[in-house]
Amino acid sequence: MDNHSYNFPSDCTPLTNCKSARKAGGSTVVNMGSAGKNPPRDYLLWSLCNTLYVNFCCLGFMALIYSIKARDQKTQGNLQLAQECSDKAKWYNILAAGWNLLIPLLAVVLLVLLLVHLGSHQGSFDFLGEDGLQNFLKLFSW
Repeated sequence: MDNHSYNFPSDCTPLTNCKSARKAGGSTVVNMGSAGKNPPRDYLLWSLCNTLYVNFCCLGFMALIYSIKARDQKTQGNLQLAQECSDKAKWYNILAAGWNLLIPLLAVVLLVLLLVHLGSHQGSFDFLGEDGLQNFLKLFSW
């Protein structure tokens, strides 16, 4: 028998099972969670950068811990606890980033002030001269 000459019933095709083709079509429901609410951010990359740049009181490490907790809670579906951990990670990251910017900025300011003071007429001295050390110690005496 040739495939071109065979007539299939209207509800049955060669690629489908005739029994399943006769059943009424059903619907599939997919639960997407809360559709209008975005999941909380975990700030993991920011925390990792702050952790690698070792800072005062390990603030970056604390941010990394809360970022991982936020990601774990988000994958488990506990969005309220994930949001709390996300907020803590965010604030630890802000503190760590502020501290990371403050220390080098203060070092540059102190260096500039020292150079300005040493370059002025009153603060200038000769390190290689006879009384260079005494003049240097005079800068720190009251």
